[in-house]
Amino acid sequence: MRVYVPLTLSGLTEAHKTGELGSGPLVAYAVTPALREWYDSEDIEELEYAALGQAALASLRLLDADRGAPRRRVVVAVDVADRIVEVDPDPAPGHDRENDAAEPGEVRVTGRVALAKAAAVHVDADGAEAAVAAAAEALAAADGGDGGARSVVDGAEDHELLWFAPQEIPNLLGS
Repeated sequence: MRVYVPLTLSGLTEAHKTGELGSGPLVAYAVTPALREWYDSEDIEELEYAALGQAALASLRLLDADRGAPRRRVVVAVDVADRIVEVDPDPAPGHDRENDAAEPGEVRVTGRVALAKAAAVHVDADGAEAAVAAAAEALAAADGGDGGARSVVDGAEDHELLWFAPQEIPNLLGS
């Protein structure tokens, strides 16, 4: 199953050093029955793009929690064995979501995920940093129902994540 793992550049640096995205459980996003119902499409490319978008929003949440990380969203697309993916998991600790239900497409990866298994890395361009920083700052207010803050968060989505091959990770990290 292809899953989209949200990270920050700091998290990607750590994954590059250790050779793995984590030992699990990891929150990730994938094309699940709930995502298909939520997005209401049968086009697999559209559904994968929606899962990527959910992971990008989760990356924004990670940025909100890690004030020292560069203000660029990061999502790693990786193919993992179905047996280590829990579809429709209980919400991740710390998520404050209405009814405490999982986000559409949210999955939990329970095993180790080698960075070498990555199919692609998606990262914001340098020019998106101001919008991403503002969105991370506005996230809590947007979650609380503030329409203006929601508009700021949505502004980050106006910036497409760039696609990078896994072998480009050292260049992305400046190493």
